[in-house]
Amino acid sequence: MAEIKFACRPQDDLYTAVNGEWEKTAVIPADRSSVGGFADLDIGVEKLLMHEFEAFRTGAEPTPELLTRAVALYAQAMDAERRQAEGLKPIAADLEFISGLSGLEAVSDQAYTLSIEHGFPLFFNVDVDVDAKDSDHHVLSIAGPSTILPDTSYYADRANTHADEMLQAWSAMVRKILAHVEGLSSDRAEALIAGALAFDARIATMVKSSVEWADYIAAYNPSTVADVAAKMPGFGFEAYLDRRFPGHGSKIIVAEPRFLDEVHNLLNDEAMNEYLAWAYIRKVLNAASYASEELRTVAGEFRRGLYGIKEAPALDKYAYHTASNIFSDIVGIYYGQTYFGAEARADITEIVKDIIATYSERIATKEWLSPNTRKKAQLKLSTMVLKLGYPDKVSPEYDTYLVDEHDCLLTTMLKIGKAARAYRDTLLFKDVDRELWVMPGHMVNACYNPTSNDLTFPAAILQAPFYSIKQSRAENLGGIGTVIGHEISHAFDNNGAQCDEKGNINNWWTEEDYKNFQAMTKAETEQFDHLPLCGSYTNGELIVSESIADNGGVGAALQAAHKEGITDLKPFFINYAKIWCMKAEDSYRLVLLKVDVHAPNYWRANMQPRNFPEWYEAFDVKETDGMYLAPEKRVSIW
Repeated sequence: MAEIKFACRPQDDLYTAVNGEWEKTAVIPADRSSVGGFADLDIGVEKLLMHEFEAFRTGAEPTPELLTRAVALYAQAMDAERRQAEGLKPIAADLEFISGLSGLEAVSDQAYTLSIEHGFPLFFNVDVDVDAKDSDHHVLSIAGPSTILPDTSYYADRANTHADEMLQAWSAMVRKILAHVEGLSSDRAEALIAGALAFDARIATMVKSSVEWADYIAAYNPSTVADVAAKMPGFGFEAYLDRRFPGHGSKIIVAEPRFLDEVHNLLNDEAMNEYLAWAYIRKVLNAASYASEELRTVAGEFRRGLYGIKEAPALDKYAYHTASNIFSDIVGIYYGQTYFGAEARADITEIVKDIIATYSERIATKEWLSPNTRKKAQLKLSTMVLKLGYPDKVSPEYDTYLVDEHDCLLTTMLKIGKAARAYRDTLLFKDVDRELWVMPGHMVNACYNPTSNDLTFPAAILQAPFYSIKQSRAENLGGIGTVIGHEISHAFDNNGAQCDEKGNINNWWTEEDYKNFQAMTKAETEQFDHLPLCGSYTNGELIVSESIADNGGVGAALQAAHKEGITDLKPFFINYAKIWCMKAEDSYRLVLLKVDVHAPNYWRANMQPRNFPEWYEAFDVKETDGMYLAPEKRVSIW
């Protein structure tokens, strides 16, 4: 690898040694909250595809048939003059409808029309999910609504989180947008804001925090429709389901038991009127994002303030993201087919298979596992499905996303939203299609899907510094190798370890083995708990699953390097630190500390290497060095 100028001794601070000089000159774009490894690649993909979409729109280049509707949607978003003329008119009938409702009986009677025909969120969320204990089929699930602030902890610790100031900022944004609703008086606008805030305060004590959601096995609580309905006195829950999902059956998964136990507190006229104000504002905020330039800029003020973003995206960037978010898989296939080569696909396939094989070898040496548990873990590895680059097919859902040239952007988005809801509801009666991807090819990310036991590595992440055929094998293993190992490890993190090779929640552990695993999970939690950042601290419980995955990823990639006879592992650790480089606004980092299940990038780069003897050998790390960790405190699970 090219000679690198360390900003400090890597033995004391690997992250800063590798990324310190870069951070001094790195500039965060005004419309973003961060730059760095993932963000820089995303910016590159964004620029590339933005240029192409504009060329397709203007006719400078012929539009590929695959992208016809995506480019048409992009053109509607670019038509600022038409969006200005239409404003919020396309939702006028929806707002008139909800304004005519009052009290619990009205909400109950009109729940289907309110949510399905007019697109308002209800005071609960019913959705169709993969059944986590029968992963070939779908099932109904119910959860609570989302709060205005990013996490319930903001409300519980109002003084330290500046929750009241944030809610005031949200109110100021909403006030400006409601001023554009035709016929809405300022007094009525203030009443709507007050009602929405009151409803938000009610649900903040009822719904899960990010820490609670991080345990996704705990979200699987099978119940019956009748039992759920019994907890909603005065609301026709069964009638609502009968109309929305005719022939739905009796099974439903309760994702938030506390919410369901307390939802009766919302089932009165006062709370329902507050809910109606909340739903009204949610609808207007969503619509404002697709209305005039002024409105879509104002509609992003709260988020930008929360994340420290200085400016709204420019018109062409906004238009590109609108189109690429809606037609994500289709844009991803175009990107993959155009920019992802066969040579790279073959090479990355080899790396993934090598690391899976290495993982299997590592499991065979884990003395804390009994032979039967090892066999079950290796079965799970051997049946993992690989999804590399981009998918070969997309969901039929996209066939329902129509773009009429006579419509404005907001009208199109309302129609697509309705089509998406209708299609998703039909999935309840269909088998799960395991060939579909959960990430598009142009996304700079990777994932493991626990309900299908598959690994997805989109084409966009398969670039330097993560991966390049021009990088050394050690660098690639320190980059994409650790990411691959990370995603494999999710099959065996505190959540994934409770699912079998088919993706079903199923206990395949002996009691003693699982106790051993829980002890190591506790050690990983403690290692990543209360690490300082921006005047605050990490929450080890929130980030434990991703920390386990990072730990397993580094361990597996290091063993793969040994198998290939790589003796100089400095490039491995240097590139590992490089992929986590990130310069971000402090306000953004503070939000991530509360809601992100990943450890901060600084600590991902600086903590995991300390757990492995190769780190100490590669850089001759001594007890007096900052990156030294006593052997008894080191953790290596997988």
